[in-house]
Amino acid sequence: MERNDFSRLLGRLRALAVFRTQLCDHALESLLDFLESRAAGNPEEAASSYGEFVADLYEASAGDLAAHVRDAVFRDENPYIRAVGRGETPPEFMRRCVEEELRTLQAVADLTPDDLLEGMDGREYLPGFTGGGIGLAESYFQRLAEIGRYGCGIYTEHHMFYLETNGRLWNAHGGVVNAGTRIVPVRHPDPIRLSGLADYQRERQLILDNTKALLAGRPAANTLLTGDAGTGKSSTIKAVVNELYQEGLRIIEVRKDQLRALPDLLDQLSENPLKFILFIDDLSFQKGDDNYSALKAVLEGSVSAKSRNVVIYATSNRRHLVKETFSGREGDDIHRSDTMQELISLSDRFGLQVTFQKPDKAAYLRIVRHLADDAGVTMERSRLEELAERFALGRGGRSCRAARQFVEGLAAAEAPGY
Repeated sequence: MERNDFSRLLGRLRALAVFRTQLCDHALESLLDFLESRAAGNPEEAASSYGEFVADLYEASAGDLAAHVRDAVFRDENPYIRAVGRGETPPEFMRRCVEEELRTLQAVADLTPDDLLEGMDGREYLPGFTGGGIGLAESYFQRLAEIGRYGCGIYTEHHMFYLETNGRLWNAHGGVVNAGTRIVPVRHPDPIRLSGLADYQRERQLILDNTKALLAGRPAANTLLTGDAGTGKSSTIKAVVNELYQEGLRIIEVRKDQLRALPDLLDQLSENPLKFILFIDDLSFQKGDDNYSALKAVLEGSVSAKSRNVVIYATSNRRHLVKETFSGREGDDIHRSDTMQELISLSDRFGLQVTFQKPDKAAYLRIVRHLADDAGVTMERSRLEELAERFALGRGGRSCRAARQFVEGLAAAEAPGY
């Protein structure tokens, strides 16, 4: 590249509008500094900014410039892709702008060290990287055509999320739902799959069918999974998400103390082309808990709750979600029976309830055998079952969790070098 080529590419990048947030990317910021130095004919600054650019690129994508540009463009949550996600047709001038800017970013993705270092001294000791080999515009518009599967922004790379509360207001690119609350991706999600879960096939099929209805745009029910601790309620939800996320499913875990953020969260997600499960684990309330009213309003169908692409999945070890005490049955409420019915009826507001009963001995041993086979445990079956029963007694009873813990311990003991 000659000096004028650096100036032209620099000018094209500075004129980005739809993809303007790309200029805040660390690697591209460093590249801009390098282009400025080359355009100004300043070789010392160029060498320094080139090293910073490659260092940022190594950190971001192991030195693959084309892959870095592609992934950054796919993540970009810009006005054009948001309009497409809402089902709108953006104006033609905006589409032409997107096409032109993708050509600019394609030119960046195609850069090589030879292009950038042409005419510079000391090329033999300057670091290298790789570039080229992608069709940016073609792949971008293909993803737009299937935006219901891929999404945009943080949802392109991750499928499990949680709400974080930290007392600060975050911008839209961080996922604003309320002052001090943002959506954060789970960097290392639980990889559990349905094939790794044993028994409870009927219960899991109900959850799976309801979730597939959501993905298909059919009515799907808010769902309450109840039953004994350790029976696999939470694992079932995560396994279903792992099975279906490539079809456009995402999950956001919401703590009980964050339930008042639900209306804002539902408003934010309502225009998103993806489908979402709001996951509330181990749900229960004390009488007078303010969060009870927040969830009740959503489940009863307030204006904010009528979302075509969001369902609530909650788990609880209790069928009645509000803890009721004998002293609470006394008191001076004139309409005490109505009040008590109100307190214990929250679970009835879920359209689908699925109960996971504690496994009996036969079911527990089936689960143990299934998990042992998956883990490659070679112990003789009668001995395996004897030890599994002994383990369950020591843990206070049979459960899926006890079976998994038992098998994991055996697998570790049989591993080489144990």
